Amino acid sequence: MRMMVKIQIPTEEGSEALKDGSMGKLINENLAAMNPECAYFFLEDGLRTMLAVFDMQSASDRVPLLEPAMMGLNAEVQLVPVMTRDDLKSGFEKLQQQS
Repeated sequence: MRMMVKIQIPTEEGSEALKDGSMGKLINENLAAMNPECAYFFLEDGLRTMLAVFDMQSASDRVPLLEPAMMGLNAEVQLVPVMTRDDLKSGFEKLQQQS
């Protein structure tokens, strides 16, 4: 299922991770594991933030994909299922067939 993850890193933990070099390593490992179709990095409410869209094969994938950021960076993580425009169109067609 296509998922969108938003990871926000508190300033203090992020600054320490940048200083000790663990931030880049963690991000690179996480992106390699997710293999996202897109990933964006920005500041939101003063926090280092990543937004990525990826295909999650199993609910159990959440643990190895998201726990490292939460444990290593004290990150706040939000995960939501998302659709493309084609997915939405297909959903509308299915809804019409039910009526």
